[in-house]
Amino acid sequence: MLLPPSDWLPSAPLEHLNLDWLTMAGIDVAMLRLDLIDPLISGNKWFKLIDHFKAADLIHARGIISLGGAHSNHLHALAAAGKRFGFRTVGLLRGHPQETPTVRDLQAFGMQLHWLGYGGYRARHEPGFWAPWQAQYPDLYPVAEGGGGLPGARGCMQLKAMVGASLARVGWSDYDGWWLACGTGTTLAGLVLAEAGAHPVYGALAVPEDHGVAQQVGRIVEEAGANTVVYELLDASRGGFARVDPLLLEFIEQTEQASGVPLEPLYTGKALLALKQHVQAGTFARGTRLIFVHTGGLQGRRGFNPPT
Repeated sequence: MLLPPSDWLPSAPLEHLNLDWLTMAGIDVAMLRLDLIDPLISGNKWFKLIDHFKAADLIHARGIISLGGAHSNHLHALAAAGKRFGFRTVGLLRGHPQETPTVRDLQAFGMQLHWLGYGGYRARHEPGFWAPWQAQYPDLYPVAEGGGGLPGARGCMQLKAMVGASLARVGWSDYDGWWLACGTGTTLAGLVLAEAGAHPVYGALAVPEDHGVAQQVGRIVEEAGANTVVYELLDASRGGFARVDPLLLEFIEQTEQASGVPLEPLYTGKALLALKQHVQAGTFARGTRLIFVHTGGLQGRRGFNPPT
């Protein structure tokens, strides 16, 4: 069994986000702190893995093989889960061998690593990519980069129920929409499916448009057979994936000091800065209540060197 014991039920607090630019605009934001569900199996990554684990259990797989980079939050959560719950993990990594805090953790958690180079990693979407790896690891279940696809989205659908159960704690009876960072679009797609048009979901793109997030979300929604969906993708990449600038870093520092909430510059920091810009541009009416999803990924801060 890859799934954890029934007494391991991750939960995340819903907290008011008190920042001056929200107060001035009359916008209420409650942050879903997925960064707090577990010290290692953190953020939205766990939810994206749940249905993959169920599928792996159905075929009696002994573990998971998946893909990511040298700072991958997905591989970090997967490897930590493998060590915690006793199943085998193999990681196929982008680029050439390098040592990062994340890679050291993967090795400490017992994940077996294969470095694919950059050309080899680009081939991950080509037909037949998985064939040699499944031949080498016939007892492992393959999971797409980031835990993506419809199974990953289905696991994220439960975030709606998690928020619904916590609304009374922040004094709300309802909310007007969601706001979150998007890397592959899988978490956003899960929320879109769960909402079924009841509330809009706003995705702040942490990657440029040519990374195919819109197409990925469209494929998931189509595969799920969803008829009513309301969502919008907004650019928050600041010129490229993993690209940061002094304005972003200053915003993160000021926000952390004002709120006490830790952020990272690749996803959540960019998403919150984009929300500030839209709030100040008058995108939302006074009195709007938004759920902001803190998607975790804080372990990746260790390998980040800001520009000088």
